[in-house]
Amino acid sequence: MKELAFALDLKDDPAIIAEYVDWHARVWPEIMRGMAAAKVLSQNIYLIGNRLFMVLHVQDDFDYRVDFANYLETTPRAKEWDTLMHDFQQLVPWVQPGDWWAPMERVYDLNAGLAAVGGDPRK
Repeated sequence: MKELAFALDLKDDPAIIAEYVDWHARVWPEIMRGMAAAKVLSQNIYLIGNRLFMVLHVQDDFDYRVDFANYLETTPRAKEWDTLMHDFQQLVPWVQPGDWWAPMERVYDLNAGLAAVGGDPRK
């Protein structure tokens, strides 16, 4: 399993942000099943202000560009959901051409640091 993180902004309007949050309280079942079929083991989206932060735990062979495109093609209503969500969203300045969510780079891992300095004191 690997972990990926992404950033995206919502349009900076309290009504739009509230509606986006409401949609995510009632995600369509076929969207959830499609994400699971696309090698996504878990997905969490966090919000502060109008900035979204998404964490995915995915199978080791997951390639977000390939597997997400496949999810859009093979999941009923996936394109509809994606288009609907895009109405609420706007790109962050650092997004690469062709991406929507901007991949984030991990800069620190507590567990790796603990292993490097001689073990985990929590054990």
